[in-house]
Amino acid sequence: MRRISRITVAGAATASLALALSACGSTSTSAGSSDSKGNKGLAIAYDVGGKGDQSFNDAAYAGLEKAQKDFGYETADVEPTEGETDADKEQRLVSLAKQGHNPVIGVGYAYASAVKGAAEKFPDTTFGIVDDATINTKNVADLVFNEEQASYLAGVAAARSTKSKVVGFVGGVDIPLIHKFQAGFAQGVKDTDPKVKVLSQYLTQTAEEGGFASPDKGKTAAEGQIEKKADVVYAAAGLSGQGVIEAAAAKKVWAIGVDSDQYEQAALAKYKDFILTSAMKDVAKAVYNLAKSVEDGKPETGIVRGDLKTGEVSLSDSNPKCADDAELQEAIKTAKEKIISGEIKVKSS
Repeated sequence: MRRISRITVAGAATASLALALSACGSTSTSAGSSDSKGNKGLAIAYDVGGKGDQSFNDAAYAGLEKAQKDFGYETADVEPTEGETDADKEQRLVSLAKQGHNPVIGVGYAYASAVKGAAEKFPDTTFGIVDDATINTKNVADLVFNEEQASYLAGVAAARSTKSKVVGFVGGVDIPLIHKFQAGFAQGVKDTDPKVKVLSQYLTQTAEEGGFASPDKGKTAAEGQIEKKADVVYAAAGLSGQGVIEAAAAKKVWAIGVDSDQYEQAALAKYKDFILTSAMKDVAKAVYNLAKSVEDGKPETGIVRGDLKTGEVSLSDSNPKCADDAELQEAIKTAKEKIISGEIKVKSS
């Protein structure tokens, strides 16, 4: 179901406007044009960890940057605040819509209630939510991914790379979304080498406890798994994953990154030699595509899913030690083809 609306980007005037958002985190805006009615472009509200997580949120920001560059309009991105409520999140989205931004995207499943509420109040604005498929509203796009498929490939890479026959998984929060990462990874490992043991640990039961925003927790968990002989550790933990990567580098074992290509992240450069690969989901592409659909006058709505077939989930090969391993690359390629064809059914729990 598609709803037609168009932002006409015009303009001569350039502005940098700081939004006054009550009960909200800090906001940054990029200069650009708005039309005669004051309509502006894409705005995103970050998940826990905020911009600078070298992972999920930064991927969303990359999509926003591309939209701003391509469409020449004003964008905004807003940080979360500690201990905020659903009402705070909704106020943040409402404020962005009221300022004339379109589309407005909540980055993360925690925005589900807020996006639903804001979308009802602004039916002529397109809203998006990343990692949630529960909102069935005509002006909302549910941007979701088959993370378990990329995680399966990460499991193949881990099983082919381990020497100790022990690998680890660190999940940020014990929730169904992260269970998908664990399930796919464990299946990929076992299908590749049943003799490899998978150690799994979740950092917290709820996001409010810091599971996605605590590198120290990630580091401690990884150190514990490495002590138990894990020589490849995969983290699906947002900002906390930086601690996992740090611990792996310190012990000179492999880390597998998540969401973005963490081998290429500047903030992780000193650890890059120990980042084997990353199970990526192209949040940047999903964010950009929603902005483009609004710009084209044909806003995406409903469930918009990215998977291996569409190329919106994948496994990186930036590390030459991964890319130049012909046997490993052939194993990954074979597994990918079998998943796309349906020969391999990847578990999501």
